[in-house]
Amino acid sequence: MVEILRLGHAGDGITAEGLFIPYTVPGDIVRIAPQSAGARVEKIIASGPSRVVPPCEHFGRCGGCALQMMAHEPYLAWKRELVVNALQQRGFANPPVEQIRVVPPGTRRRAAFKARAAATGVSVGFYESGTRNLVDVRQCPVLAPELANLIAPLKVQFAPILKSGETAELHATATDAGVDLSIKLKRARSPDLLASLAGLAASLHLARLSWNGEVLAVENAPYLRIGRFTVVLPVECFLQPTKQGEQILQELATEAVGAVRCVADLFCGCGTFALTLADGRTVYAADSVQAQIDSLAAAAKAGRANLTAETRDLFRRPLLASELERFDAVVLDPPRPGATAQIQVLAQSSVPNVIYVSCNPASFSRDARTLCEGGYRLDRVVPLDQFLWSPHVELFAHFTRS
Repeated sequence: MVEILRLGHAGDGITAEGLFIPYTVPGDIVRIAPQSAGARVEKIIASGPSRVVPPCEHFGRCGGCALQMMAHEPYLAWKRELVVNALQQRGFANPPVEQIRVVPPGTRRRAAFKARAAATGVSVGFYESGTRNLVDVRQCPVLAPELANLIAPLKVQFAPILKSGETAELHATATDAGVDLSIKLKRARSPDLLASLAGLAASLHLARLSWNGEVLAVENAPYLRIGRFTVVLPVECFLQPTKQGEQILQELATEAVGAVRCVADLFCGCGTFALTLADGRTVYAADSVQAQIDSLAAAAKAGRANLTAETRDLFRRPLLASELERFDAVVLDPPRPGATAQIQVLAQSSVPNVIYVSCNPASFSRDARTLCEGGYRLDRVVPLDQFLWSPHVELFAHFTRS
């Protein structure tokens, strides 16, 4: 028997001997069975004070969630500590990390399902953690209703399409026009396959269906409303995982930018921040994905915004200090690795305000240290839990130059 002392950064319980045991909470007394990596629980002898009954029947097998067994308040405190600890490891002794903001269950608008055919029928769900074992799910408390309600019909519709043993990836996004479904299936293009997929799109009333990047059917072009702007979405574009979390981040960015006149939005995607900040301001937006820039530019033009959008690889060609000096504020929302090249230039710039949105506290903290060594002050960090019951956490940060 062993006792769980704390949670690690991936959400696994840790013993005094340094064993990592998933699906445990501090205070649990468990009997374990060793595995090649860590250990698994054979039996819970005594429950820790924060242990609760998971809300999903698939929890513990489905790899989508890691922390449903933990009570709400201790879980949120642990998530906030992920941000605090990452900053402290980079030398921020008392980082200004606020209480964590939360979005409710049933709000995630993006999902990457797997579908696999067998003699017993088609399974749709998610892989078991660390394996290729597909867990066939009937429900998911994380997903928005538009996506959760799609699980059962997908099993029926894929039954005549998938061959036995064949696996497809299904990337589903709930948009303001309906569900946008992108299918990845390794099979040669044929009239029969295309006809079957088009029939699936009609039966499920999808807004759009794509196969291996090729658009096959469009009932309503998928779009999102951002303020007074309408953005038509490219296939598999980047979006914040929840609409509620996106709104929180937009409100924080608007507050931080204030009444300034000229703003840059770097790693802008389809314009989550660029369009939010466009009214009454001059905005420059840059991203490496041409289709996203085209969608943003079209939305800005239709809404008569004073916005310039450029396709630019900010990892290889960051904005130079001479290009940055005209901006009153710079907003960044980079991918998980962070924005090392652009941050190094920003740290030497004269931009008064830097707003940084991140889904990775480790890369954010590295970049925050670079900015502060260049003369910026970290004024505010707001954690956001929009990756429910997972070890991932979003955050918003505001830096100012003295």
